[in-house]
Amino acid sequence: MKKNWWQEVVVYQIYPRSFMDANGDGIGDLRGIISKLDYLEKLGIGAIWLSPVYQSPNDDNGYDISDYQAIMTEFGTMADLDELIAEAKKRGIQLIMDLVVNHTSDEHHWFIEAKKGQDNPYREYYVWADPVNGKEPNDLRSTFSGSAWAFDEESGQYYLHLFSKKQPDLNWQNPAVRQEVYDMMNFWIDKGIGGFRMDVIDLIGKLPEKEITGNGPQLHEFLQEMNQKTFGGKNLLTVGETWGATPEIAKEYSDPRRKELSMVFQFEHIGLDEIPGKEKWDYRPLQVAELKAVFAKWQNELGDEGWNSLFWNNHDLPRIISRWGDENDRVKSGKLLAILLHSLKGTPYIYQGEEIGMLNRQVTDISQVADIESINMYHERLAQGIKKEEILAAINRKGRDNARTPMQWNAGKNAGFTTGTPWLAVNENYPKINVEAALADENSLFYTYQKLIQLRKENPIVVWGTFELIETAPEVIAYYRQLGEEKWLVVNNFSRHLNPLQLPATTVLETVIHNETEKITDVENLVLHPWQSFIVKVK
Repeated sequence: MKKNWWQEVVVYQIYPRSFMDANGDGIGDLRGIISKLDYLEKLGIGAIWLSPVYQSPNDDNGYDISDYQAIMTEFGTMADLDELIAEAKKRGIQLIMDLVVNHTSDEHHWFIEAKKGQDNPYREYYVWADPVNGKEPNDLRSTFSGSAWAFDEESGQYYLHLFSKKQPDLNWQNPAVRQEVYDMMNFWIDKGIGGFRMDVIDLIGKLPEKEITGNGPQLHEFLQEMNQKTFGGKNLLTVGETWGATPEIAKEYSDPRRKELSMVFQFEHIGLDEIPGKEKWDYRPLQVAELKAVFAKWQNELGDEGWNSLFWNNHDLPRIISRWGDENDRVKSGKLLAILLHSLKGTPYIYQGEEIGMLNRQVTDISQVADIESINMYHERLAQGIKKEEILAAINRKGRDNARTPMQWNAGKNAGFTTGTPWLAVNENYPKINVEAALADENSLFYTYQKLIQLRKENPIVVWGTFELIETAPEVIAYYRQLGEEKWLVVNNFSRHLNPLQLPATTVLETVIHNETEKITDVENLVLHPWQSFIVKVK
């Protein structure tokens, strides 16, 4: 695999609505992001993944796009975006745009035209089907609850929406749709962006009549065509959101010889606290041994034939310290989570606020929730007779608003996010957990992330080294990374308990990074403290 810039950087995801508000309307915006670029440069990141800022009615917080080549007015203007691209580049930071092309908004002019009748030229831009026995064409379900089919009274047909009713699915079987998408992508490439994060890209090959949604038979054919007609040969970062990917499928997406994408987001580790066969809301405690096995599988099986993304958090997931760390030992468990992830092979992603250890925000009533997925699930389960308290507990554990509370900049009003009323309530812990406090404390989580990013830049072993899992206690995730003669030992006690580290005779040459006060000089017969994590160079 030839070396690319996107293998050596760390990417930072910005959810613009919640990052920084420059004009006091309570909603984060592009000028707010520009004002914080120096902070991101200090952290050391090499790229920003920007969640959607396109024109949208905001049924699903911008993932329902009504115009791909216009900016949502509450975020600013196209001139602001051009300035963001330029100012980021001055700091060595590329801008990665969120590409949402499985579906549009129902307010996109293509869909407005499509609804005018079955003979409209835009009709075939979307997926339509006749009723079957007076009902939905089949049993496909929406990710946001209920049927994936919505009835259009005027034409007597159903249209497909794998997400909200206001997010009709595009018909990728139609070459005209594909060409429209490629033209739009080239518009953004010409602006000088650094690449695309591709929302639910594994769904574009769907065959709804056969009830196939993910990984349809023509998916890779479409991606190869996209590569050829847009970003191919331009050394841009392209990452696909691929929920059902296995290592074998991930190679199909990201093996450079296949000319598709740079890398994938795969979610196998993210489902480990779900009850198999149930929904994400149905919880079982994480088994660290399972997490260890999943990480090792992806590290070993992907090898050099594909490339992986490394992440704990994003705009759809709860805060990782609240989820799998320890809120009562927030900084130490947060450092373990950082060291573990950033020491693996792949491109790491940091979600805004992760670097200061932001936590989930607890709600006590559905009126405090903004996320459409959580709200729909609440009403669906309430109708099934499930208790309100039980449903709210699930939302507090897994709801998407946990990631979307405003960024906590300082201990001032609204955590320094806005001078107005924030669109979503700020987490009440902001006087203690904020950027200003983190920057003032040399032992803060921020500086652990900063050092990990620097280690990746300065040590090819982090990017290119081999991975070897070490057999040890179930809650201990320990492994070697090796490149040539250089060998690092990474140790993580993923637990609130003491655990033994069982290793053969090992000579420690140097402590690379650790989350306790004492450096590591000897790893033989070591009893690990709760959440203890370190990297050492060994012989």
